[in-house]
Amino acid sequence: MLKRGSGTPTLEEVAALAGVGRGTVSRVINNASGVKASTRRAVQRAIEELDYVPNLAARSLAGRRADAVALVMTKTDWRLFGAPFFSEVVRAVGDALTEADVQLLLTLVRTDAERQRLVKYVRGGRIDGALLMSVRAEDRLPDMLADAGLPTVLLGRRSDEERVTYVDADNVGGARAAVAHLARGGRKSIAAITGPPEMYASRCRLRGYREALRDAGLDEVQSLVVQGDFSEVSGRRAMTGLIERHPEVDGVFASSDSMAAGAVTALHAAGRRVPQDVAVIGFDDFELAEQTEPPLTTVRQPMEEIGRTMVRLLLEEMDQPQVAWRHVILRTQLVVRESA
Repeated sequence: MLKRGSGTPTLEEVAALAGVGRGTVSRVINNASGVKASTRRAVQRAIEELDYVPNLAARSLAGRRADAVALVMTKTDWRLFGAPFFSEVVRAVGDALTEADVQLLLTLVRTDAERQRLVKYVRGGRIDGALLMSVRAEDRLPDMLADAGLPTVLLGRRSDEERVTYVDADNVGGARAAVAHLARGGRKSIAAITGPPEMYASRCRLRGYREALRDAGLDEVQSLVVQGDFSEVSGRRAMTGLIERHPEVDGVFASSDSMAAGAVTALHAAGRRVPQDVAVIGFDDFELAEQTEPPLTTVRQPMEEIGRTMVRLLLEEMDQPQVAWRHVILRTQLVVRESA
């Protein structure tokens, strides 16, 4: 009987257990011709017994590819998958990969067991790269994939110290421009409806809000900052509370168009006119922004460019695995409409 070594099983251990050479095991793994059926069965039994996972780097050296990329979603709230931002980026990603003749696989990873399963799948050489969306600050999945040797690109980033390639929008600059616009319009009591604090984009937009207040010589009032979850419902709820606590509020920066639309609904319900009494600015520039009454002034994210840039960087890393991690921040643009 073969004595198992410690740690991850090796190709040599599979060969020894099956009673064949290392090259034969490689031919079976790569589904090459010229291997007898009985030998192939012996190798497959050894692979199963040892729980052997073929090495991705070895596959790459052999010039073999799966021609498939995983789009990994990590959110636990299914409602957020339908958010316009995600759907627009996914569409751009899909279009770019289709043009590159690469298959897109959608994968949901929400638990530790699912993370481990994905890493095992990766080590099996079944995908050539991964695009990760909506990764929270504490999630180690990007590091696990990078350590497994898989080219990986994030939508956004987890912190200032992100060590994996990412594509992000200028969240700080976009928020700063929005709040500066409110201040130039004479607004003195400017509130912020933020996104979840565990998301780096939310923290960056809050930072831009604070920087703009400081630049305009306005004091930050902590109770004027209310947390939402990027949904319209949370924007409506946050605005209702702000009106009750701060009836003097005359400007609102919401960290998403959906929350801004909810804020406008709450203001109308309270008898406040937009923008005459309270000016409102959102973030994203979805189709929704033009459908509110009045149409939303907002910060435009380049969603098409974000998706296509993610794919471009990933394909480059697939071709050159040793290339340095790239950190790309795309410009945002303030789009002025009637709400502010």
